[in-house]
Amino acid sequence: MASKNLRRRLHHGDVDGKRHEHFETSGLDGLNEPLLGNYEYDDKHPEEHALWDDERKKEDQHWTLLFSRLIAEWAQWLANIVIGSGTLLKRVLPFDSATPTGQSKKILPPSLSPLQEERLRNMQRRMEVPFDSTRVEHQDALRQLWSLAYPDRELPALKSELWKEMGWQGTDPSTDFRGGGFISLENLIFFAKKYPDSFHRLLHKLDGNRADWEYPFAVAGINISFMLIQMLDLQSGKPTSQAAVRFLQLLGEDEMAFDNLFCVAFQLMDAQWLAKRASYMDFNDVLKSTRTQLERELELEDVYSVRDLPVYNMLKR
Repeated sequence: MASKNLRRRLHHGDVDGKRHEHFETSGLDGLNEPLLGNYEYDDKHPEEHALWDDERKKEDQHWTLLFSRLIAEWAQWLANIVIGSGTLLKRVLPFDSATPTGQSKKILPPSLSPLQEERLRNMQRRMEVPFDSTRVEHQDALRQLWSLAYPDRELPALKSELWKEMGWQGTDPSTDFRGGGFISLENLIFFAKKYPDSFHRLLHKLDGNRADWEYPFAVAGINISFMLIQMLDLQSGKPTSQAAVRFLQLLGEDEMAFDNLFCVAFQLMDAQWLAKRASYMDFNDVLKSTRTQLERELELEDVYSVRDLPVYNMLKR
């Protein structure tokens, strides 16, 4: 179904995870028994019942206090054993610091070549550029994307209902960029130019059995750009995962490695969408699984370029 029928808005605050809705419920909801039991009291001797209840309460409080102290002491004793044995085990079996093959899991800062450093700086400069609807070059880039997406159609005004057909949430695409920045528009243009077949199949939802409530194409692209920037630690330039380290290596071989990886990620996201039979509200879960799969493939051996990733074979020119 065309994205213009969507009733919900997709926000960047949702890129890193699900919405968390909190429902407050009364304590009565968790009860399996009524609050008042069906006890039968002897009406003839109320004083005896009252005295018995007082004595029983005192006894219960005594045992409760005793049990609490015993449990606290036992917990402290167990914790000391676990901590002590854990330290010993780490010395004998350093399973936290090594993989089954003996390779360390610790991520060491890679030594970058001058070329890699230059390309990383260029990437960071690109990420710092927000989309600015008042800049002529940004307006032209948006028009270029439309022409690539719909080569046989007339170019609409920069504010038009027609933009919703591409998967923008409103009549003004500039309001959808937010944290994605101008680089996300560059990614979409690169995708349309380099892999036009895959681009159009995803834009028009031509593959598989589609959901009635589909993800909006353009906004999904912005989210994918943002997800990749986070996954690869590009803002800090200090990788915290093997996938991020591998990407810096790929960047040394291909200046457009990020743009190519964007295309791969978009194609993979759509495949995950179809496999999960997802609908609009499942987008964040699909994006997470896409990230997980990309990280796994980037950690594979013998990956020297984006083309070496298994998922790259899904792209069509």
